[in-house]
Amino acid sequence: MTHNPAHDADTPWIKATASGGGGDCVEMRRNAGGIEIRDSKDPTGPVLRFTPAEFAAWLDGATKGEFDHFTTG
Repeated sequence: MTHNPAHDADTPWIKATASGGGGDCVEMRRNAGGIEIRDSKDPTGPVLRFTPAEFAAWLDGATKGEFDHFTTG
């Protein structure tokens, strides 16, 4: 995972359709060989960048419940 403040205007950001219009969302896009993630409240702020392999590993872990302990007291 790396921090990448560069923004590419040619690649649109997307967010989940279930997020609604509140503006408190995580936005994602595929860009320059990786996946970028940012906070929709700060579109010019920091961007987290993952390689496709890093993102796939995180998604696999999330799907299998690897991070569930973060949501419990």
